[in-house]
Amino acid sequence: MKTVEERQPADSFADSIHAVDLKVTATRLAVLAALSTRPHSSAEVMFEAVSRELPATSMQAVYGVLAAFTAAGLVRRIEPAGSAALYERRVGDNHHHLVCTRCTAVHDVDCAVGEAPCLTPAQSTGSAAGFVVHEAEVTFWGLCASCQAATSA
Repeated sequence: MKTVEERQPADSFADSIHAVDLKVTATRLAVLAALSTRPHSSAEVMFEAVSRELPATSMQAVYGVLAAFTAAGLVRRIEPAGSAALYERRVGDNHHHLVCTRCTAVHDVDCAVGEAPCLTPAQSTGSAAGFVVHEAEVTFWGLCASCQAATSA
């Protein structure tokens, strides 16, 4: 397995971290590199990848990096029902997700309707009146092509 330095985009990872006013550290570089090759991954998956490269890294450090990246808008945290939180680098476009109910694979899907937040609720009354929607998260559940093929075989 190549180290962060051998992967070459380390400079762009450092630039991405600097761009959100965070300090560049080995752990932050390793988390961003791992997430770039493993989209829709849990903190546990990130920890496994990072600890291969930086054995002294703790699970808490990975959680801290993911929280800082999420707060800074560098990564997006999604929470499919019944699943651990997953993280991805695709941010800012309010896309949605397809989740396979058999193998749990997660795939991006562009907004179903129009521009972000893509979906807006009907005019609300009562306590919901005046509510402004900034983001809509839609998860489509079903079987991916591989699982469909395995089912019909």
